[in-house]
Amino acid sequence: MSDPVVDKILRNPKYQELQSKRNSFGVLLSILMLVVYYGYIALIAFNKPFLAKPMGAGVTTLGIPIGMAVIIFTIVITGIYVRRANGEFDQLTKEILKDAAK
Repeated sequence: MSDPVVDKILRNPKYQELQSKRNSFGVLLSILMLVVYYGYIALIAFNKPFLAKPMGAGVTTLGIPIGMAVIIFTIVITGIYVRRANGEFDQLTKEILKDAAK
């Protein structure tokens, strides 16, 4: 019992393109996030003196802005994914659904 509309969508070359683009982009962003996050954790684990260096005459160390940069990086790549998903991926989805309705 398979739905003919679902079969039509799965055979559509635009669906294959969407699936390929979305998966490769998601994997790329995931790898970037893992490198940044685990890089920061590795710094904490293996180079504490570097992160403990004070910035200027204050009490803030290098670890604080680097940690904030990890958080900001996460927000930025999320925004990049959402922008592409709402643009290119949604357009491909509309085209696929339009083709399936024929």
